[in-house]
This record gives sequence, C-alpha cells and structure tokens, in this order.
Amino acid sequence: MSDYRKLTAAEIEVLQQQMCVADDWANVQVAEEFVPDYLHHVHFSGCIRLGVFQKEFCLCGGVKRHAGIRYATLHNVDVGDNCCIENVKNYIANYTIGEATFIDNIDILLTDGTSRFGNGTEVSVLNETGGREVMMHDRLSAHQAYIMALYRHRPRLIEAMKRIIEAYADSCSSERGTVGRHVTIVNAGYIKNVRIGDYCQIEGVGRLKNGTINSNLSAPVHVGYGVVCDDFILSSGSSVEDSTCLTRCFVGQACHMGHGYSASDSLFFSNCQEENGEACAIFAGPFTVTHHKSTLLIAGMFSFMNAGSGSNQSNHMYKLGPIHQGALERGAKTTSDSYILWPARIGAFSLVMGRHVNHPDTSDLPFSYLIEEKNTTYLVPGVNLRSVGTIRDAQKWPKRDRRSDPDRLDQINYNLLSPYTIQKMMKGRAILKELARVSGETSEIYSYQSAKIKNQALNKGIRFYETAIHKFLGNSVIKRLEDLSLPDDEAIRARLRPDTPVGTGEWVDISGLIAPKTEIERLMDDIESGRLTDVEGIHERFIEMHANYYTYEWTWAYAQMLDFYGLQAETITAADIAAIVRRWQEAVVELDKLVYEDAKKEFSLTSMTGFGADGSRKEQEQDFEQVRGVFEANPFVTAVLDHIRVKTALGNELLERLGK
Repeated sequence: MSDYRKLTAAEIEVLQQQMCVADDWANVQVAEEFVPDYLHHVHFSGCIRLGVFQKEFCLCGGVKRHAGIRYATLHNVDVGDNCCIENVKNYIANYTIGEATFIDNIDILLTDGTSRFGNGTEVSVLNETGGREVMMHDRLSAHQAYIMALYRHRPRLIEAMKRIIEAYADSCSSERGTVGRHVTIVNAGYIKNVRIGDYCQIEGVGRLKNGTINSNLSAPVHVGYGVVCDDFILSSGSSVEDSTCLTRCFVGQACHMGHGYSASDSLFFSNCQEENGEACAIFAGPFTVTHHKSTLLIAGMFSFMNAGSGSNQSNHMYKLGPIHQGALERGAKTTSDSYILWPARIGAFSLVMGRHVNHPDTSDLPFSYLIEEKNTTYLVPGVNLRSVGTIRDAQKWPKRDRRSDPDRLDQINYNLLSPYTIQKMMKGRAILKELARVSGETSEIYSYQSAKIKNQALNKGIRFYETAIHKFLGNSVIKRLEDLSLPDDEAIRARLRPDTPVGTGEWVDISGLIAPKTEIERLMDDIESGRLTDVEGIHERFIEMHANYYTYEWTWAYAQMLDFYGLQAETITAADIAAIVRRWQEAVVELDKLVYEDAKKEFSLTSMTGFGADGSRKEQEQDFEQVRGVFEANPFVTAVLDHIRVKTALGNELLERLGK
C-alpha cells in the first residue's frame, strides 16, 4: 500500500469508542479504503501506517478470525493489508509487517537500534579459540565458507572476503525490522532484531534474537516450540523445532534441526539433519546427519556424513586449550560408540569403527574401513567400494535433496566416482604398491601413517582401486563417444580431444562442489585483486564451475586415460578404445557382483535372528519375508542386475560401432 491519508475525526471517534488510544493521532496514517471497525484496545505511538482489514483468516479446526488489531501496543509500525494482530502482551516496535500476516499471543516483537539481523556475525568454526572465523550472511554458501575457514594461508584473500561480507552486511542494516507477507507468529516469546521472510511460520518459540529467517513462498521456514536462537541465520526451506538451541549458527537450505538439538559456533549447509545431540564449532557440509542423543560433533569438518550413536571427538590439549581440529571427507561414516582424537583426517567414503587415538590421516586411501583393535587402528583400503551401503547412499542423496527454493546457495555434486575421488585412488594405489615394495610382498603387516594394514587387505585394496579407476575412465570415454558416427581413427581422436584446457591437475571438494583447483585459485585471485567485489559475483562463479563440471571432468579424464593406459593422443586407435571399453565392462560387472553379494548378506539366516518371535524356523523365514521381502525381488537388488545388463549392452553397442 503506497497511498496513505490521515484519519478523519469520525474515524478517530470510532477508534476511541473501541478503547484505542494514540500519543498523537496525527502520526497515524491509513490506507484510502481503511475502516476502523476491526481495531479494539490498541495503543499507538510513534509513526503508524495501517492498511485495510477486509478479509478473514480460517484457522486450524475451522475457527475464523477477521483481520484487524486487538489488544496490542504498536510503536513505529507499518501494518500491511488484511493482517490480524491480537493479544500482544508487551508491544511491537519498529517493524514493517507485510500483508495477510497473522500475529497472536506473543510477548514482544521489536527492533532496537540499528541491526544487521545476524549478517556479519563471526562464527568460530573448527578452532574454538579462534583463527578460522567465518562471517555468516544470508547468502552464504558452503563453498564460500570453506574458502574463508580453510585458506588462512592467504591473508589478503581473507581480508578481501571480510570487506565484501561487511559491505553486504551493512547493506542489510536497518533501524526497522521486517515481517514478510503471509507470515504466522503465534504463542511466541521474545523476538528482537529479527528479519522474517514471507510465508514463515513461528509457533511457540522461546527466544529469537539478532537473526534473519529467509523464508519465501517456494520454501517456507518453520520455527517451532521452545526454540532459542541467538545470532543466527535460517535459510529457505529449513525447520527448527522442539526446544532446539542455536548460538552463532548458520542453518542452510532445507536443513532440519529438532528434538532438543544444541549447537554453538557452527555452520550447517544444505539438507543437514541434526537431532537430539550436540555440536560445537563444526563445519557441517551438505547432508551431514546425526540423530542420537549421545552424539557429540566438535571442531570437525563433515559432508555427506552419518554419525552413529555415541560418536564423539575431542580436541583438547590441556595446556593450550581446545586447539585441534579434524576432517571426515565427503561420505565418511562413524559407527556407534566410535571416537576420534583430533587432529585426524579420514578419507572420503570411509567407515570409522572403534576408538582411534593415534591421529590417522587416510585422505589418500578413500573408501576404507578404519577398525580399532587393542588401541591400534587397522586400515582396510578400498573395501567400501563393494559395500551396498555406499552405493545406496550415493543413490539416495539426490532423492533426499529437499530444497524447493529455485535460488540454490550450495552447488552440490553427488558423483561417487569423480576426478576428486579417482585422483585419491590413484595416489592410494601407488602408496600401497610402494608399501609392498619397501616392506616386502610377504610381510604380514604394513605400517602407514599411524595405522596398520594387513597383507591381504593391502593386495585387495590395490585391486579395488584399479577396478574403480577402470570403471571411471571407461565411463568417461563411453560418454564422450556416445551416439556418434566413428568412421575412422582420426574421427575418434578428434572427438576425444578436450573442449577446454581447464580441468587438468588437482581437483578439490570444497564442501559439496567438486572442481579443478585451478578454477578455485582463479576465483581467489580475482577476489584478492578486486575483480570480484560482491557476494553475488562470487556466488555466480560457483554456479559456473558446477555447470561446467562434465566439460572439466573430461579434460582431466582424457589426460589420465592416456597416462594410465600408456597411450599417445596422436596415435590412439579404435582398438585402444575397444580395450578400454572391455576393461570397463569387466570392472562394472565385477563391482556390481561384489555389491550384489554384499546385499545378499542382508538376507542371510543370521540376519533373520530376531524375526518370527515365537515360531519355528519356517515361520521365522516367513515373518522375515513379510517384513523385508525376498532377496530376488528387493528393488535395490533388481536395480543392480538391471545395471549389469544395461552397462554390458552400452559397452557392446560402442564396441560394435568401433568394429565398423
């Protein structure tokens, strides 16, 4: 509503008869079509602007409330059209309230002084004593936070990023808070210096102080009973419920926090789900999940991670305080009652079992098991490549992406095999071969970092990594030559040549975004030099990297293919490609068969223990089938068999074209 007028004498008289008072009626402005019928027991002070009150709200249970203001004190407040504001115990001050908003039974809603609404707040992630602070803001992505937290060896970069974020935070500052359109705030306590987006639902919160709730029509935010948030930002589509307590925390898009979860100085990015436990100074990348009361995550970096019950870490050097940190790279999991003494670094898609106190670094040996036996960490390299759980995780993450906001802050790459993980497998394969060479191929135990590797595990690890490398390189080649006429070797060579030089060298996973390190460094150079000067410019660059992933991936895969198979770009032939495809077929079938056998264990007689509570073995089996189904009909099992058939046919089709 843009056109306002002063109240008429007749309207003021009606309002006074309805027990409304004003410090100065001249400071109360109203919309042209305003009628005073639905305002009762209201105290106005400061500058007031009111819309019209023409519609009804239909509440749960069929109760109807007409728009209006009843039993409230308003100071410097703009109220949009068709709002309902009732039973404000204290007052509402210095707010602009959007149309069709419903506010009932709240204590206080105010903006005091100039506020940036949580933007610019420093969060001491990873190191509780400071040194890795991330300045949060309501456009923060996991990738931007990753650079700010971990690239401290580039002080000019950090200073430039701080200036950019400070400027953005200042642009958000105001002496007035906002409550968006179609917002519901009921049974709420203390709300101070909070900017609330459209379609947000706030029910029964205890306290909200100095924050932003980025709710919108596409992705509403829900904040539930007993929640306490201080110095916070809640992104679109998130929900914070059931007495959760957050202090200096960023909650990303489509995150869920509930069941009394407690967190301080932590960042949670897209699709995290945190319940019951506790977090302190963690960097929770996309899909970091913890459900259990006894689970503590502290001073660690995680992504695509599932924490088992009782998972714990510690970061104390008792003379110098809690200064240590650790990382579980993407896809790592912890079992129940696992423990890691920081500092440590766990490789991608690895499983941690038991207590580990010798500071393992397994980042170059991904897809491994870390098993504790008599206070010693035993490493089983590559074994997780055959795990049905790993494959299931890779399939479920895209399906569990609950972000409904078309404006996505995090650029998430879900690929299990990528230049990031394959480069680590290549390093891991070389490490294992060197261990065997130095210590002797007949050694029973090999030492790596602070872990032990058994002979059989080392040899199997080399085979697992080689199989995965064959699979990835074959995938890349087949995709590159898909649906093309290949009349001669020169046509094959021309098609295989990369479209861009970008992609060679090392790749990094910056909390969900997998990209060439050269592109990340180019971005950082542009921030340092002043060529990138705002938050949106940085965000657009991450979007560009993500969009070009497969183009960059082929550049990397092409170079690795030539090196791994000992080929020359100028002399590669159809026969060379055919050999790669055949190795790929063998690798795909081998890995799928290993996954198939692993899935079969879930249907063994041992797995039936606990079924058929009071019956015979036959009844036990029948009970198991009713609950779990039969192995051959399991959707995942049939998908594995279909995958073998489809991939075999895909390889055969390319081999046929190459043969011609």
